[in-house]
Amino acid sequence: MRRSGRNVRASVISSRTPAPVVLVVDDYAATREMYFTYLTSKGMRVLVAGEGLTALRLAEREQPDVIVMDLSLPLLDGWEAIWRLKGKSSTAHIPIVACTGNVVGGSGERAIAAGCDAYVIKPCLPEQLFEQIRMLLTRKARRQRPA
Repeated sequence: MRRSGRNVRASVISSRTPAPVVLVVDDYAATREMYFTYLTSKGMRVLVAGEGLTALRLAEREQPDVIVMDLSLPLLDGWEAIWRLKGKSSTAHIPIVACTGNVVGGSGERAIAAGCDAYVIKPCLPEQLFEQIRMLLTRKARRQRPA
């Protein structure tokens, strides 16, 4: 975007748009709290879940703009939660950032193949996660613009 001869970066989060809603799913309370605090400070509304079944219910009810999904969860793991979310018409459109600590097994690439839109490797700094979320929100906003 150009204005007055300078490059101006469009921001997905502005005072004129409602706060993006992000669902953070992680079984570690400290991780949920860290991401909640950081993303809230960046102007996002953050929902949290500690396991996959709660994540499915929240995603269906709240329709978040982005889901951050740990792949290793109790009760219903992140893989199964992703497949269910992407397999249901009411939640298939929601972008998902997978969080994985397994870099050797190719979990990130498998997450993309399973329907995730991005992935981050744990431990992941909140700033890195925010950049992935912002990228997905920008991509989503571009798709929704009238032609």
